[in-house]
Amino acid sequence: MDNIIERVPDWEIEILGFNQGTLVVLVGLIILVGLTRQMALFLIPRVFGALCERSPVADLAIRGSSKALGVAVGAGLMWQVSISLIGGESDQMPGFVETWLPAIAHVVMLISMMVWALRLTAIVQSVVEYWDDDEELDGSERTLISAVESVLRFLIIIFGSIFIAAALNFDLTTMVAGLGITGLALALAAKDSIANVFGAVTVLLDRPFRVGDWVVVGKVEGEVMSISLRTTLLRTGVDTVVTLPNATLTSKPIDNFGKRRWRRYKPTLSLDLDSDPDSVESFTADVQQLIRDHEHTMKEDSSFAMVSAIAKDSIEIGCNIYWDVGGGMAEREARQSWLLDVTRAAKKHGIEFYEPRVRRN
Repeated sequence: MDNIIERVPDWEIEILGFNQGTLVVLVGLIILVGLTRQMALFLIPRVFGALCERSPVADLAIRGSSKALGVAVGAGLMWQVSISLIGGESDQMPGFVETWLPAIAHVVMLISMMVWALRLTAIVQSVVEYWDDDEELDGSERTLISAVESVLRFLIIIFGSIFIAAALNFDLTTMVAGLGITGLALALAAKDSIANVFGAVTVLLDRPFRVGDWVVVGKVEGEVMSISLRTTLLRTGVDTVVTLPNATLTSKPIDNFGKRRWRRYKPTLSLDLDSDPDSVESFTADVQQLIRDHEHTMKEDSSFAMVSAIAKDSIEIGCNIYWDVGGGMAEREARQSWLLDVTRAAKKHGIEFYEPRVRRN
């Protein structure tokens, strides 16, 4: 490094506590950091061009993290060069700069690497999408993505903090010993956070639900949006977002509509009390057949349509139907088609439904 300094014209001239050669080298390093940042921003998205073209999420994550990676590389170069500058025969700089320049460059490098890694966690979703055959993420895949991203962020922050503390010359042994002395107090203060982490682990291992399922937890009902280390987010039927601490998921029953094998429907058809019994019997048989013939029904042995009661003003036909459908909209469409077929069958047999607003003499 002394050779580079001494090649600068009039390198011995002092400026603000620096000799001119040292100052030129430092300015060159700062320029190098900027150039490295721009090169990373230019090259890295092109290296991962296929993934960026397929996924806007990956494109945003890679471009955003490339800036931080370029700064980290440049700061690393400055850190190493500043170390080699210190103690050289030709360098001259103020004492505080000599003391803090390597440490600051080291910390900037570590912080930039943390930012790069944290921004790059978003690429987990893009990688899963890239290798997914049907190009559509199901609930289990989205749950895995959410869990992996949360764990990665947690590890990056923990290990990054340790490296930064070491770069600032904190005595980690003393810190660990201090944590041991105050461990009980910290455990008591952080018991809710620890309970939430264990709740997240329980959810991910037992899998009572996954992202995309519609669940009821206590008085809260909604669709699972994401599962992180601390909380689970539900989007309710009125489009609000409810944040549930994961600790509550281990102590409350969870009603998961997403795990239903079928959807039960128990309508009651109220017929006019003056309906002809033979017509009612034929109509009931047709309703039973409509249940069996419908493309979205199942469990025929447990399905029925039978006269269940003769009330004061009506004849009640109780029905039991099991829909084999994949969602709420599909169920509503199946109900509509079946109910319209029932209406047609009633007209065919001359059956009228009970209308409470019509008063009879």
